[in-house]
Amino acid sequence: MLLSAILQATVAWGPVAGAIGASIAALAAAWGIGKIGQSAMESIARQPESAGNIRTTMIIIGALVEGACLFAILACLLAVVM
Repeated sequence: MLLSAILQATVAWGPVAGAIGASIAALAAAWGIGKIGQSAMESIARQPESAGNIRTTMIIIGALVEGACLFAILACLLAVVM
């Protein structure tokens, strides 16, 4: 009885939950990349001679954040489709 009610609620709210999850993942990634850029600019302002190393590290970390966000969005879209 309870299991059938949970399954019906999951089927009804699955697409909505997937869309909300995808939007949260996108917003979190945007916020994270903004913080990465902010910290990198502050670091470059403090030590201009190490700008190349900081920029390289910033690009690598930004790519990792984007990869995690893309994975989360794909998982949420699969929830919408299924």
